[in-house]
Amino acid sequence: MSPIAGATRTPSRSIAYPLILGLSALDAAGYSVIAPVLPAIARETGAGPATIGALAATFPLGIILVGFPIGGRWIQRRSAESLLVVSAVVLAVGTLPFVLTDELGFYFLGRLVMGIGSGGLWMGIAYSTLERWPGSEYRCLSRVFAAYSAGSLLGPAFGAIGGIHAPFAAYLVFALAAAIAVLAMGPPAERRSFRADRSALRSPGFATAAVGMAFAVLALGVIDGVLPLHLGSRLEQRGIASLFIGVAVIHAIGSIVGARFPARSSLVLAVLLVVSGVAFAGLWESPLAWFGALAVAGVGVGFGETGSVGVLLRSVPPERSVTAMVVWSQIGIVGYLAGPLVGGVVAETLGFAWIGLVPLAAGLLVLALLPRSAAVPPA
Repeated sequence: MSPIAGATRTPSRSIAYPLILGLSALDAAGYSVIAPVLPAIARETGAGPATIGALAATFPLGIILVGFPIGGRWIQRRSAESLLVVSAVVLAVGTLPFVLTDELGFYFLGRLVMGIGSGGLWMGIAYSTLERWPGSEYRCLSRVFAAYSAGSLLGPAFGAIGGIHAPFAAYLVFALAAAIAVLAMGPPAERRSFRADRSALRSPGFATAAVGMAFAVLALGVIDGVLPLHLGSRLEQRGIASLFIGVAVIHAIGSIVGARFPARSSLVLAVLLVVSGVAFAGLWESPLAWFGALAVAGVGVGFGETGSVGVLLRSVPPERSVTAMVVWSQIGIVGYLAGPLVGGVVAETLGFAWIGLVPLAAGLLVLALLPRSAAVPPA
């Protein structure tokens, strides 16, 4: 059934869901647009794996420290639609250092600003979905994650343009167009009140949901922020972009299929798939083998995302979920911060053959916490 089946199909409501999915894709592209560009930045600036990992990690730093907290407060005081517009504009502003300069320091600043916009955009997307389709939150959010997965196609596609400036200029145009498009979405049929509630953090399964999301996003951070340097030993920028596009399709399929499994089972499968996929991607030296390994990891990431949100939604009622959603999202994005940082250090000190140790450590923590979610009804 369509998420808006049974609702009055005014023009604004009829375009709301496609717009939300499109914004999800735009946000995902903001994460991945830099992946094919990282080897070019390394060549132009002389930066090594650790510095490049730090640059990739600056994006989630802006999300965690500013984007999510401000987004959560905005949701309680203003509308989700206005948050979407402002966040898309901030994302556009963050691309300007990449478009207009050649300085590594400005690139760090640009990724920080883009991260702030991305954090606000996610909060607007999540609460627009919760507000507009009550009773269908899990199904709709699983499709949002699928849109995020599919949207990660767009980032590498921008990267395939070549160079450093042009990919971010293309993203700038799409971000501004998205801000304008949201103005046509209109308000929901009925406003819902969302409030902060710190006690929700003690809900059964919250820790499992948060660490499960951190694990999935950590894997994305390693794939987007570190492995491109390994892939660059055999592939040019367009080749890396093409590989990432193919993996993104499989990631999207994993997000959709993962929602058909019980949430806890999805998390177990996610650990097995992600760890094996990332480890083999680091060990192998063949582009075809890289695609196979990253495809396995991509399916695992999709399973991890949907399993995590399934546990969260069954632990915390949406009406009092603001604190839980902010903290869950922050812990999740810590994975995207830790993945490039830790992965970059591991690659530089031990070599890419050992990169699988990074998701393995996080995956073991997910498995250790799974018994905490036993009180949560199956997703």
